[in-house]
Amino acid sequence: MDHDTHHLHHSAGGGLLETLLPALALLACAGAYLRLARLARLRNPVRGWSPWRTAWFTTGLALLAAAILPPIAPLAHTDFRGHMAQHLLIGMYAPLALVLGAPVTLLLRTLPAHRARQVTAVVHSRPARWPAHPAVALLLSTGSLAVLYFTPLYDTVMAHAAGHWLLHAHFLMSGCLFAYVIAGPDPAPARPGVRARLVCLGCAIALHASIAQLMYAGIWVDIHAPIPEVQGGAEIMYYGGDIAELLLAAALVSTWRPERRSQPAAKNYPSYRPART
Repeated sequence: MDHDTHHLHHSAGGGLLETLLPALALLACAGAYLRLARLARLRNPVRGWSPWRTAWFTTGLALLAAAILPPIAPLAHTDFRGHMAQHLLIGMYAPLALVLGAPVTLLLRTLPAHRARQVTAVVHSRPARWPAHPAVALLLSTGSLAVLYFTPLYDTVMAHAAGHWLLHAHFLMSGCLFAYVIAGPDPAPARPGVRARLVCLGCAIALHASIAQLMYAGIWVDIHAPIPEVQGGAEIMYYGGDIAELLLAAALVSTWRPERRSQPAAKNYPSYRPART
């Protein structure tokens, strides 16, 4: 850590264009989802589309808006605590809400049959199965934090506007991938059982907490910011991450369906025939 000087990030954080474009993109995503949800209800009024799914997805977009728009976005460029709050919103809270909105399932319900089969084929393909493995998702989401904060990568990325947005994209995509693998309602052919996913989530909790504790102690951390900011960011990461992971665990447990024991075959039982009179 640099104890004397605060790293100066790019000054374009509060620009009108950098605020307007993300806001328009989020509104477009909300409009597209709501249109598809309406189409799903029109095509199958009996089955419809859960308003809870819609509420989850729009909540995820609202959390993204809170992270990448003022007042948090400008603060994230100048204060490490603002960056950490932004990181949690983009990489943990918003992804969980977006994934619980089941956007892939909604898309499959509204596409023509041949298009839906194409999307299903992509979901079941070998290239899609590899990143959907819990260990890979854990490495991309939580494991990458060690590379970011324990090397000069953080200061290098934050010094450029493009790098900052690429970091946002990484947080969002890796967070969505991990939430999808652990507790997503969308189809996931390669997803392991609930017990294996709980173990993976436990590893994520332990790794996330360890990184935050090392950051607070100033061990291995390579962030050019005042010590109070780094320690404050570590506290946000520790406690905010715990809450997000508990929410993810609750979403996972809610999907737990005990396996039904199959009835023994009928041939194992003597057949009953009424006595002849």
